[in-house]
Amino acid sequence: MKTDGLNISRRNVLRLGGGIMALAGSAPFSALMAAPANLADLPYTVNIVNTSSNATLVLQALLDQLGYLKEFNVNATTTNVADGTKLMGSLISTQSDICLLSGFSQVLPAIEKGAELKIVAAANQLIAQALYSSNPEIRTVEDLKGKTVGTGALGALLHQMVVALLRKHGVDPSEVQFVNIGSSAAVFKSVVAGKVDAGPAMTDVYDQQEKYGVHAVADFWTDLPEYPYQGSYASQTAINEKREGLIRVLAAYCKMYRFMMDDPNAEEAFMQAYKTAIGASEEAQGRMMIKFTRENRTYSPDLILTEKQIDYMQGLNLEFGIQKEKLAFDTVVDLSLAKEATKLLEAN
Repeated sequence: MKTDGLNISRRNVLRLGGGIMALAGSAPFSALMAAPANLADLPYTVNIVNTSSNATLVLQALLDQLGYLKEFNVNATTTNVADGTKLMGSLISTQSDICLLSGFSQVLPAIEKGAELKIVAAANQLIAQALYSSNPEIRTVEDLKGKTVGTGALGALLHQMVVALLRKHGVDPSEVQFVNIGSSAAVFKSVVAGKVDAGPAMTDVYDQQEKYGVHAVADFWTDLPEYPYQGSYASQTAINEKREGLIRVLAAYCKMYRFMMDDPNAEEAFMQAYKTAIGASEEAQGRMMIKFTRENRTYSPDLILTEKQIDYMQGLNLEFGIQKEKLAFDTVVDLSLAKEATKLLEAN
């Protein structure tokens, strides 16, 4: 049977037997879970869905390597999918409970249309991408007028980022021809091949621009620091039924964020995870990823998103016609889990 998000088998009940019964008379069940009993027998089961980007796969490998989910007594199953549509579908259908590392602009219109979802935490707060070009005539954002720019679908993360960048530099997006290529990795290949004049891609190749025959036209993390790149969001069903498990997952991820930014051993641990997830053939790209994270402190150490950040994303959605009206902050965000996660982390 399931009790408060716990999977308790008959064998476990018999094994714990009288110990639990004796404690039950003097302490609430939540206190029992904080006790030093054999908690490995009573894991919190959480189903995670994430994207299948290289960065996400490496972080998942690092989290497993560090053992933080086990430390917080979480038995997690992680599924990686190709795009935001599949992320949303997995959560709305309750096949998955939470997404930890994803752009969340699509969550807002989904909530407006009745999806029972909530944004529950911040993740990677700075856009870890640059706008690259192999066209020697393009040196500034202003040079993109009349040119082709590779992105994802109109209104999706990559497209929104580029439009926000263009507007920041006073360029009318209607003067640019957008080409729907897909992921940032696919966009980068198109830029290198000269199939588009420019496009956004990850910072893992930032130190290898000469190798690929490209140059960075703009750095999103410095041009758009107000753009919250990634967040975590969960189904309301999971929040109601697996709240403690979600809190512990968030605590584990938060501990990893802090480790990457602050621990002197982070680079080598990250590279070990990179080789596990991606392989050793592109080691330079992995070192650039962790270097960027540490130098720019891109992840949220407290998991908190501000109302200003949510308003910024809603403003973009309204401009694109993805949302019809601005939603109240409390309608789309529940930061109580993030706050409890950081308290748990500090207490651990």
